[in-house]
Amino acid sequence: MSAATTVRDRPRGAPPRWPLWLGGAILLGLVTIAFLVGQFPVSPAELVKAAMARLAGQPSHAPSLVETVIFQIRAPRIAAAIVVGAALAAAGAAYQGMFRNPLVSPDILGVSSGAALGAALAILFSLGTAAVQGFAFAGGLAAVAIVYAVASAVRRHDPILTLILAGVVIGTLFSALLALVKYLADPYNQLPVLTYWLLGSLAAVAPSELAAAVPLALAGLVPLVLLRWRMNLLSLPDDEARALGVNTAALRVAVVCAATVMTAASVAVSGVIGWVGLLVPHAARLLVGPDFARLLPLSMLIGACYLLAVDTLARTVAAIEVPPGVLTALIGTPVFLWLLATTRRGA
Repeated sequence: MSAATTVRDRPRGAPPRWPLWLGGAILLGLVTIAFLVGQFPVSPAELVKAAMARLAGQPSHAPSLVETVIFQIRAPRIAAAIVVGAALAAAGAAYQGMFRNPLVSPDILGVSSGAALGAALAILFSLGTAAVQGFAFAGGLAAVAIVYAVASAVRRHDPILTLILAGVVIGTLFSALLALVKYLADPYNQLPVLTYWLLGSLAAVAPSELAAAVPLALAGLVPLVLLRWRMNLLSLPDDEARALGVNTAALRVAVVCAATVMTAASVAVSGVIGWVGLLVPHAARLLVGPDFARLLPLSMLIGACYLLAVDTLARTVAAIEVPPGVLTALIGTPVFLWLLATTRRGA
């Protein structure tokens, strides 16, 4: 296809497509770097030889330790970083579009705290992976339902401010309940696991956990993709959206469930990794605008790149591994403050 045809096919004024291509190239480069660096470095030649041999179904003749590092340690971790980053960013973009508020995210709405509480209860009762994900989904859905109910019931104040305050309050309540779960946990076996898990980490992701989380994340992603055009209509007042034939109440329920499923799947795999769902949609919106059909895929791409870069940095920056959830908070706080300051000056 010629360049002229590409420009002619794209509607005048439509956002450019280069961010998607650039993001794909960056993600490919980050995946390669993530395989090569770490406490046990792998050379590019060893990586190419092992990958080509695995694709051809032949022995690579590489040392067994190299194959173990590439396929059993780093491959699941890299895949988990991509899935979790993309899912959290997609959920954040969906929440922000649905609530018409760029400050909304799974963290601020209390979804992450609710999902963490549910998953912690499953760990406390020594339940399996499926139960952890189910409890995480139930906790996240309960949190966002309570927040939405409170924001709908309180009508004498600014609805956006009420929504955010309700999210902060409910998130604090779930955090307190989470602290109670930690207090009741076995201090020798369960409490260290819970504490490390709540910091957010991809170090112990097993292929079985990833295999259980991917279908759940896809179950949340598919409705968002199918509803991507209708999501744009939620930016209109409800009366206008209904006049265009959109059932806004049913659409909001579907979006909340889909975004909560994706958040719960992510929390069940990696623990609580904040700021991804808040900052990444901002960055994607700056590049392609608010059209959800373009915002969703680019948010997922940037989210995958961001969390993979943070996780690679977390396991290489020091002799001991730093939890990625700590790094995302350290990076996210100043970036978010800069965004607030920039937005205020531009207003």
